[in-house]
Amino acid sequence: MLDYVALALLIFASLTVFYGIIVIHDIPYEIAKHRNHPHQDAIHYTGWISILTLHVLWPFLWIWATLYRPDRGWGFSDNQTPQTHIKNLEAQVLELSQRIDQLEASQQPESAA
Repeated sequence: MLDYVALALLIFASLTVFYGIIVIHDIPYEIAKHRNHPHQDAIHYTGWISILTLHVLWPFLWIWATLYRPDRGWGFSDNQTPQTHIKNLEAQVLELSQRIDQLEASQQPESAA
């Protein structure tokens, strides 16, 4: 009787570890799916490949999945349009050219009349 209980516990433990590894490797995919990541399919496939490569890719998948957020994308923008950036740059160039003109005017010797 104890042999059957031990066998059942061994099968249960093996299945739990097997499915636990699969669930853990799907965490980056679940994060990507929750965040509506544009590369969620690639993250999912790479998670399965990571199981075969002894979990080497898994930390990079976690980082890849968490970099993207739907409210700010990849996080490299400041939520301004390109036209706003152009206007700011034009204002800076105008200000700098005025300062250069003032410096040049102050550096010119006054003509003796």
